[in-house]
Amino acid sequence: MNTLPTSLRIGVLRGGPSPEYDVSLKTGANVLKNLSLTHNPVDIFISKDGKWHMNGIERSPERILKNVDVIFNALHGKFGEDGQVQEVLDCLGVPHTGSGRMESAVSMNKWLTKERAILAGVKTPVAMLVRQTDSLAVRAKEVFNSIPHPLIVKPVSDGSSLGLHKVDSYSELLSALESVLAEHDSAIVEEYIDGRQATCGVIENFRGQKVYTLPSIEITPPGKMLDYASRCSGECREICPGNFSEKEKKEIEKVAKLMHERLGLKHYSCSDFVVSPKRGVYFMETNSLPKLHENSFLPKSLKAVGVEVKEFLQHLLHLAVNRSGIMP
Repeated sequence: MNTLPTSLRIGVLRGGPSPEYDVSLKTGANVLKNLSLTHNPVDIFISKDGKWHMNGIERSPERILKNVDVIFNALHGKFGEDGQVQEVLDCLGVPHTGSGRMESAVSMNKWLTKERAILAGVKTPVAMLVRQTDSLAVRAKEVFNSIPHPLIVKPVSDGSSLGLHKVDSYSELLSALESVLAEHDSAIVEEYIDGRQATCGVIENFRGQKVYTLPSIEITPPGKMLDYASRCSGECREICPGNFSEKEKKEIEKVAKLMHERLGLKHYSCSDFVVSPKRGVYFMETNSLPKLHENSFLPKSLKAVGVEVKEFLQHLLHLAVNRSGIMP
C-alpha cells in the first residue's frame, strides 16, 4: 500500500442536513479515530441547518477548506451523497474521497439507478414512477393494477432504508404515496421481493484488481423489510460471508462490480440485493458513500478479508490525492 505523507492535511467532513445526520457523525468519528493513528485530521462539522464548523467555530466552506489538502467525505444522504457537497468541493478545487457530482446524483436517484441496471441486463424488481405532478388517484390505480402485490413505496432520492412503506391494498398504496410525496418530488412503487437481504462492497484499484469485490453480507432476519430504524436499532444481524450458495455469491459480487462501473462511481461503493429462494438474485440499489462506523456493514466485510479499516481509509485517500495530482 502507498503511504500518505504525514504532512498531508486531511479534513473529515461529517454531520450535514440529512436524516442520516447521526450516523454520519458516527462514521466521521470512526474515520477520525483511525486517521489519528497516522495523521492529525481536521474535524469539519456541518450542522443540521447546513452551517460549516472547524474547531467548533462557524466558518464559510471557503475559509475552512483552505486549511486542508484533501477531504474524507463521511457525510450520508442529502447534501453529502447526492452531488451537492461534491460540487462545492470541486468548485474550490479540493480533492475528496468518493464519487463525483454527477455520479453521486445518479446513484442517489433510485429510478435512474434502476434504469442503468435494466440497460445492463441486471435483474431488478418491476417498478413504476409516481410524481407529485401526477393525478394521484389515477396514477395509483394504474400502478396498483400493473405491479404484482405486495408493493414497496419509497422516495426516489433518499437513503436506502428511509421512508419505506410495504402495502397490500389500494387504500394503503394511496396513503403511502401521499406520505412520501408530501416530502419528496417523486416516489417509486415496486414489487416486494420476498427473500434474504444482502449487501456487497467493492473497492477500486485494490489488491491488484481494478475493482476488488468484498464478500457479500447477509442481513437477517430473512423475509423482514428492514427500514432505517430497524437497521440502526440493532434489530438486524449481519453474517459475513453470507450463507448464500456459490452461484448466488458470484451473482451478487458480479452485479455489485458491474453497477459500480455502470454508474461511473469512484473509489468504493456498496450494492444492496434481495435473494429470493425461487427467483434468484435481485439488485435493489447502490450506495456511493457506504457507512463506516464500527457496527456498519463495510468494516465487517473488510475484516473478513483481513483488511484493517486504517489501511482501507488510507487507500481511499491515496486514490483521491493521486487523482488530483497532489502526490506523484
